[in-house]
Amino acid sequence: MTEHMTTAICPGSFDPVTLGHLDIISRASKIFDRIIVAVPVNPDKRYSFTVEERLEMLKRVCEKAGLHNVECDRVEGLLADYARERGAAVVIKGLRALTDFEYEFQQALTNKKLNPSLETMFLSTSAEHMFLSSSMVKQVAGFGGDISHFVPGCILGTISERLCAK
Repeated sequence: MTEHMTTAICPGSFDPVTLGHLDIISRASKIFDRIIVAVPVNPDKRYSFTVEERLEMLKRVCEKAGLHNVECDRVEGLLADYARERGAAVVIKGLRALTDFEYEFQQALTNKKLNPSLETMFLSTSAEHMFLSSSMVKQVAGFGGDISHFVPGCILGTISERLCAK
C-alpha cells in the first residue's frame, strides 16, 4: 500500500495574522495531510510587518494551536510555480463575502492556467470572523482600540507594539 500525501498551500499576506486566518488554516489542516502557509514576497506592496516578522508570527500561532502538519514559508515569484516546486495539489483560500469571491476566482483561474494540476478550494469563513480583515485590525489598532478579540493572544503583544496608537 502506498501512502498518498496531499499538500495544500494557504497563501496570504497575513499582515497581521488574525483569528480568521487561524480559523481557515486550522480547518484546512484537518482536511489535508500537509499545509504550507505561504507568505508572498511582494516589493510593490507596503506592509506593516516584514515577511520575516509575519512568518515568525504565523509559526508561533500555528505552534500554539498545535497544528503539527502546518509549515510556514515565503514565496518569491508565482504561486503556481511555487506549488509545483513544493508538490502541492491544492490552494486553500478563505472567503468572507461575495466581494472576496470575484478576486479569488480570477486568481484561481490564472493559477489553473499556469499550473493545470493545481486546484483551488474555497473555505467560507466562520460566521464570527465574517467582518474580520488585517486592514480592519490595523484601523482599530491605529485608533487605540482593543484588538484582543481579533488576533491570536500569543501575538497580541507583537502586533499591539507595532500598530497601536500610543
